[in-house]
Amino acid sequence: MKKSRFKINLLGRVAIAIVLGVGLGLCLPHSVVRVFATFNAVFAQFLGFLVPLIIAGLVTSAIASIGKSAGKLLVVTVLLAYGNTVFSGLLSYGTSVAVFPHLIDPVAASHLTADGVQINPYFTISIPPMFDVMTALVFAFAMGLGIAFSGSPTLRRVFDEFADIVMRVISVALVPLLPLYILGMFMIMAAMGEAWHMIKVFMSIIVVIFVMHIGLLLLQYVLAGMVARRNPLRALRTMLPAYLTALGTSSSAATIPVTLKQTRLNGVDEGVSGFVVPLCATIHLSGSAMKITACAVALMLMHGSMPTVGVMVGFVMMLGVMMVAAPGVPGGAIMAALGVLQTMLGFDESMQALMIALYIAMDSFGTACNVTGDGAIAMVVNTLAHRHKG
Repeated sequence: MKKSRFKINLLGRVAIAIVLGVGLGLCLPHSVVRVFATFNAVFAQFLGFLVPLIIAGLVTSAIASIGKSAGKLLVVTVLLAYGNTVFSGLLSYGTSVAVFPHLIDPVAASHLTADGVQINPYFTISIPPMFDVMTALVFAFAMGLGIAFSGSPTLRRVFDEFADIVMRVISVALVPLLPLYILGMFMIMAAMGEAWHMIKVFMSIIVVIFVMHIGLLLLQYVLAGMVARRNPLRALRTMLPAYLTALGTSSSAATIPVTLKQTRLNGVDEGVSGFVVPLCATIHLSGSAMKITACAVALMLMHGSMPTVGVMVGFVMMLGVMMVAAPGVPGGAIMAALGVLQTMLGFDESMQALMIALYIAMDSFGTACNVTGDGAIAMVVNTLAHRHKG
């Protein structure tokens, strides 16, 4: 009988990469660190090439899957999931703007960058994308809506298969290389004297976002309890096994059986829960949107910049669309969001790398928030379905 091999999940690999990166960056000569800087430069080009393809493949398939003959239950669920995601992003933005300036000193960060030793790659390879991110977004919306309303089975199948290929590239090529990319990033920061400041900021951001997640869940269940006329704290406590399961698996899909069971214990009909929970596991990522928005605000503050409220509101609304299309792999949400981070907030390769590291460090908490929020949406949809029948 073969023994199962011990596997370290993505969060564990990223944590190891950060620790190793800091340690190696402090003791290795700069000539060796430049090797990792070279890998990071090439990987960043590869990532930039893939981002428009990720958007074109996943967003087109997601929009086309709704279809023009969508029933009222589907429309209500999609609107609730999208509204919830946008609301959480706006809540995160407001909280981050109020809290992070007290925790992050942009002057200290700028001094570190100015005084640090520059680590440059030995060479770079230019891999220009086939089209830019905004072109990919407009193309995805046009094709997705066109397929949804025309009902073209051929194009639908083509884009579904294209989306499958994109997801496979993410899961096979991008995600396994992310820890090495993050190791290189922290190795470079350690060699430049920036690592400890960055880790301190990371810890502050993680604590604030965890508190925001708890606040979001309480608010979601208070509103759902008002609609469904149920005790919100009791309903939230009923969903605790789903929260803990998602915390351990970091997968909304793997948690579906537990989420279904606990949602039904909250009085949701079997038919409604069987429809809403699997759908929301794909399209409802309020916890992920909250993390991405907060991390984006924190990194922009560190670089001494902050877009206007109008730009951030537009970013959050577009982020809600990208969350619907996010692939169901670890780190999939941040991969889908890289395009809007780049075009709307001006994130360069180094800021994108830090976003990825920050996001993955809290991946399980975001997934747990998403999954638990699915139960609140199911309670609302169930109540609306009963009222419609009545």
